[in-house]
Order: sequence, then C-alpha cells, then structure tokens
Amino acid sequence: MEKQPQTLPPGFQDMLSFGLVEALLGRRSRRFFMGAEIPDGVFKYRSKYEPMPLSELEKLLVVTACGGNTGWNHLIYRGQRYAPHLSNYAGAAGGRTFPSAAGFHTSKTFFTDDEGVYVLDVRDAPALAERGNDGEINLETLLPELQKHVRKIQDGRLKVPSEVPYVEAHNTWVANKPGTLLVMPVGDLAQHVLLGLCYMLQNGQVLFDDINKRAVPGIEKFSDLVDVKNVLPISFAEQLCLSEIIVELSTSCLAGALLLQAMGLGGWMYDGIDPFSLLGASGKPEVPGLGFRFDMKENWSVPNVTGLPGIMEGFCPPHFKDMRAAVEAVCERKFGKGGPFNAETPGPFQDTKKVRSAAQVHSEAFRECVALQAQYIFDTFGKFPATVPSIFTHMFLQAHHLDLDHYDTFYQPGEYLHTHAKHMERWHRE
Repeated sequence: MEKQPQTLPPGFQDMLSFGLVEALLGRRSRRFFMGAEIPDGVFKYRSKYEPMPLSELEKLLVVTACGGNTGWNHLIYRGQRYAPHLSNYAGAAGGRTFPSAAGFHTSKTFFTDDEGVYVLDVRDAPALAERGNDGEINLETLLPELQKHVRKIQDGRLKVPSEVPYVEAHNTWVANKPGTLLVMPVGDLAQHVLLGLCYMLQNGQVLFDDINKRAVPGIEKFSDLVDVKNVLPISFAEQLCLSEIIVELSTSCLAGALLLQAMGLGGWMYDGIDPFSLLGASGKPEVPGLGFRFDMKENWSVPNVTGLPGIMEGFCPPHFKDMRAAVEAVCERKFGKGGPFNAETPGPFQDTKKVRSAAQVHSEAFRECVALQAQYIFDTFGKFPATVPSIFTHMFLQAHHLDLDHYDTFYQPGEYLHTHAKHMERWHRE
C-alpha cells in the first residue's frame, strides 16, 4: 500500500462526525458496485461505470476499522481462584477494534484488492497511538503507524475465482471482483485452544477424551495442582473455543461494516466464500488462495490448515516441534518481552510496572500439565486441536463504491444514506 495523501478529503471529517446510532440503523448489505452486473432475474442490471477501486486512504481506513490497534488492553482485574494475583488470561498487551475472549487475540487481518494481497499484523503490537486526556485517539496520527504494520504477501488480487465451488452461488456475481476490497480475518484456533487450556487449568478443570471415553493418561500426576476429576470434554471445550474465535472474526467485520456507513461505501459482511479455498487448501494449483499449508488424511473429511510460514504459523506442529514448544511460545507471548504480563511493557496504568508484575507467571508444573493434554490430543488425533481446525476463517468484509443508479432504479428513496449520496463529492472531488 502506498502512503496516504497529506491532504485529507472533506469526507474524512464527515466520517469522524458520523453518529454511532446512524451507523447501526443505517447498516445494510449494499452489494451492487460500480462495474457490477446481474445478468438475469428481477434485479437484472448492468452498471454503466467502470470498476472504481478504493483509494489508499479508503482502504487503510476500512482495514483499520476491521483490525486496527486502539491503544492498551485494560486486562481482566481479578480471578477469584488465585486472587490477589492479577488475572493473567490475556495474550496481547495491545487492544484492537474488536473484542476477543479473555483478551486472547489470536487473529490477524488479511486483505486483497486489485494490486495485491496484504496482512495487517498488529496482534502483538504495543499502543501505536496514545490517548489524550479526553480518551480520544487522533486517527490522523494512528493511520501512518498502522500502515507500517501492513505487509504485502502476493502481487495481484487473491486467486479465488468468483465461481462455484469456491464462492457460494449467490455471490458469484459480486465477491472479490475488480475494484473491490476484501478483508479476511484469520484466527489461530490452535493457539486459542492452548490459551483455553491455560484458562481451564487456572479455573480448576482438565480435559476428558469423550470421543475415546478415557482420561488423559498421566493427568493424575497433577492432582496436587488441580482436581483431575473436574473435567470438560474435549469436543465441548474445542467447540467453545471455536465459538469464541467466530465472535472475534465476526465482530472484526462488523466494525468495518459500521464504518462503511460513515464513509458512504458499499459492501457487506458475509461467509459465502469457501474457507479452505480462501486459505489455500483447494487442492488446485490454480486456486492458491492465501497460500497456507495444510494436511489431509484418509480419515479426515476436510483438510486441516496449520499456517502460513513466516507470516502466521499456528501454535502446533509442524510449526513447532511438539506441543510443549507451542506451550512455551504461548507463555513467552504472555510473559516475555512486550507481553501483557511483563513488567517492562508500557501501559495505561498509573503504576504499570506494579500492575503487570501482579500477574502470576505459569509455573513449570502448570506448563507441563497444559502440554500433556495438548500433546495427548495431537498424538491421538494426528492434529491439534482434535475436532476443530488449527487455522480458521469464517467471516469476511467486502467494501466497494456503490452504483447509485442501480438503487435509484430498483428501490424507493432512502435505501442508501446521505454519505453514499455524497461520497464522490466528498471523497473524490477530482
């Protein structure tokens, strides 16, 4: 992405003053973009315009809404089982535009346009802009800092054809087309489950293999650390983590969808793209998607995606030699340099060092117990987690310039906002 322009268009100030309630009540899926065509049916229409890509500033604003850093994570203050120690669930010291279960924050934000495929990686970034005394962050200051965390990983638009079976039949005319911006949050579900195992152990629970109807062998060794009979089934625990990460990815897209209303851009959030093809597990060289590596075994019904080397590697083999190494990486993320529970990490508190030092560092026995359960899953099921994907994506956001003529032809007045009506005048006077 090129650097944003020095002179901001008047639409930028319009966006800053746009009301939240208006964004909520005005949110709609507005799919028909400049350059689009619906070839048949009651909405048959062909745009008279050429596709119009988003400007660099527009792209950065939408991506920022979906995955931008928003200062410091305030942390969870207290866990009754180990008070007065500070609750130490979080995986990141920074906060973002969307929530994450217990502050785990395992997702990264990928996006594509006509020029390339990119990742915005602020998952472990510190606060990129400080809040003023009134609590506000200066967006003009934040944007160039966020832009430093954008990395181009492919030239040209993401190679996922807008056709069945890669795209749902109702999206073939509109998804990932020239001129559009497609934002794709991707979650590290392997890491999320590891953080979930830490959470469970801190709250007095361990896993039980409900699929093979047996306890994790060797778990009795930790009876002085936890009540090993207080169990949660593997399938339920992993479904719970999957549900949590779906919320993380979906609220990321919702944040972007609300900003579209303020900017007067069209688009919508949806899950109508095959996630395996999008990640890179289509099995077809001509449809490489994001290029993540994956495994496929005879007894698996779907491929298991594990990571994109050097960009987003799941906390599981083959990216780590074993699950103990992945557990150590989780602990390093929490307690190591820049982590939320490292005394030297800056923060928003009056005495940040005192706050961050109040968290209890996971002991050797704690780490061994988590690793035992995780390694059992990997050895038993050939993957980690056992019943859900290692890397997961589910919800996407598309942004584009609306063809207002289409809406004027088929809809009564009022079905797009004043920001859409004035978008070209306020954002693209040239």
